[in-house]
Amino acid sequence: MKTLIAALALAASWPAFAQDEVPFIVTPDNVTLAMLQVAGVGPNDHVIDLGSGDGRIVITAAKRFGATGLGVEIVPDLVKQSQDHARKAGVAAKVEFRTQDLFETDLARASVVTMYLLPDVNLQLRDRLLALPPGTRVVSHDWDMGDWAPDRTLTLDVPDKAIGREKRSNVHLWVVPARVHGRWCTAGGSIQIVQRFQTFSATVMLAGSTVPAMVFDGRIAGSTLAAGGRHFAKLAAEGDGLTLREIAVPAGALQGRRFSRC
Repeated sequence: MKTLIAALALAASWPAFAQDEVPFIVTPDNVTLAMLQVAGVGPNDHVIDLGSGDGRIVITAAKRFGATGLGVEIVPDLVKQSQDHARKAGVAAKVEFRTQDLFETDLARASVVTMYLLPDVNLQLRDRLLALPPGTRVVSHDWDMGDWAPDRTLTLDVPDKAIGREKRSNVHLWVVPARVHGRWCTAGGSIQIVQRFQTFSATVMLAGSTVPAMVFDGRIAGSTLAAGGRHFAKLAAEGDGLTLREIAVPAGALQGRRFSRC
């Protein structure tokens, strides 16, 4: 896994760096484990590690959690080390390591993406990550995604951390939200959704009315949109439509309806 040396980690502004200018720094074992645990990695997952270094994330995912995985790394010697480590760990049939630029990596198979990169690199990857299927988990060691706030952050004590003044690491988790921004219509009404990453505001209109039946805010967890309180609602993004599973009384006539973009 990759990050920047301590002096740059403390810098107030970040210059642009090419991938091969980011030196390899070992991710501590307790951070590796926490990254996989916070993502809930299991046997049905395919983990893609961007900047995989010596391969420990992918190998641990396979050996401890039964997942398959792919590690991409720009340094050929590290890829060879990773392949050797996988054979010794008995998981060579479950994992693959490639000498490849992470920006050229196909992420389509990933159910979990892990990375320990630079802040600027995270931001360059952000649009590609947001385009992955809803529910895909993204985990970053230390660096965030700018104004795409994580769904969860863990702070770990790391006494032997090689960089930085504080011997701590942050592990950030994002769950890719369904893309639901826009207007959705069905017989009898419509919903206008304004989305900001995994948060949204919704305005429900009933057919024939000029006054909203409901206005509410909520969060998106993968394919599920939910709002609590007096104006509770639950919607499911399914394919190219939205299904209104539950809704409070003011808009109860629309419960169970499927909406399409309009």
